[in-house]
Amino acid sequence: MGGLRVSAAPAPDVISLGCRLNIAESERMKAMLADAGDVVVVNSCAVTSEAVRQTRQAIRRARRARPDARLIVTGCAADIEREQIAAMPEVDGLVANTAKLDPRAWNAPMPEAPPPPTRTRAFIAVQNGCDHACTYCVIPQGRGKSRSLPIPQVLREVESHLAQGAREVVLTGVDVTSWGHDLPDQPPLGRLVGAILDAFPELARLRMSSLDGIEVDDTLFDLFASEPRVMPHLHLSLQHGHDLILKRMKRRHSRADAIDLVARLKARRPDIAIGADLIAGFPTETAEHHAANLSIIEELDIVHGHIFPYSPRPGTPAARMPQVDRATIKARAAQLRERVAARRSAWLTGLVGKPVPVLAERDGSGYAPCYARVRLADGTPPGEIATITPRAIEQGTLI
Repeated sequence: MGGLRVSAAPAPDVISLGCRLNIAESERMKAMLADAGDVVVVNSCAVTSEAVRQTRQAIRRARRARPDARLIVTGCAADIEREQIAAMPEVDGLVANTAKLDPRAWNAPMPEAPPPPTRTRAFIAVQNGCDHACTYCVIPQGRGKSRSLPIPQVLREVESHLAQGAREVVLTGVDVTSWGHDLPDQPPLGRLVGAILDAFPELARLRMSSLDGIEVDDTLFDLFASEPRVMPHLHLSLQHGHDLILKRMKRRHSRADAIDLVARLKARRPDIAIGADLIAGFPTETAEHHAANLSIIEELDIVHGHIFPYSPRPGTPAARMPQVDRATIKARAAQLRERVAARRSAWLTGLVGKPVPVLAERDGSGYAPCYARVRLADGTPPGEIATITPRAIEQGTLI
């Protein structure tokens, strides 16, 4: 008689949607749930109505793929859209966004070290929450007040990831440039970045996620401008190119502020690549306002553009303002994307034929310092920084 075959329980899975902060948090949750058995966690996003729709889709797909698993939803949508998500028949339970990294919420022990990075880049959440009140944004409802990770704790996380093979560290958060505001002496973000670089001379690359340009302090500016290990890639939480719309959004910068910051950086580091978030069709936006949104793309030379069609979020002041019709929002978002694509195409063309160091990922591609995606030769080991000379562009990737 043959022996009895026992099937192992499926491994826990964490599905991450939305921002880089969610990616970093999902890695922590995977480690906490390593021995949890047949469970699937959807780490959700609610920044736009489209993000909520994608969260619902992910929940349904996860249930179809793992019909017997316990399916738990956490993340921003689990707080902001709590009743609607809880009512989905696929969902077995919710964990509050503020509790998702607390092992007590999962009846699990917290690992002493962060998990091995799934990529050669490590995402480290140095800040969470937001103290600002942008009129379109629900994220403070899902993330709470701004909290900063103290420098010694950040250094321990960086050290652990480096020991596990990461070559690039990405500092992330909800409002990264507010890091330190709640700590003793209110240190600026530049102090944290400088401390990481000083403590780890072996760290090859340090990259910043989305920043509020008005809060880039002098030390951080100088590091962006002159430190080769700080990647020449600045992604701005810009949102719009017209001052009146920025005021109605309750943003703290003007168009001129953004232009001045980028001009000063490019004067000292001409190869810096600029990214930005832009919202299309914000309430009260006229054709003139939209034209300013389009023109800021050229003025800042935005080559990494994240375009968001405006969608009203529950309980926000902007949802009560005069709305732009959906067809106009969709058309304006398409125009913004086309304008960014044209700038990006010209920028990538300018990189062809020039040697560039690329950090190899596990999928056969990698990123240049300027965050251009590059396809690598077969067999390039993950984690290697290979200097290559791109010869062509294919579907937005240097090859």
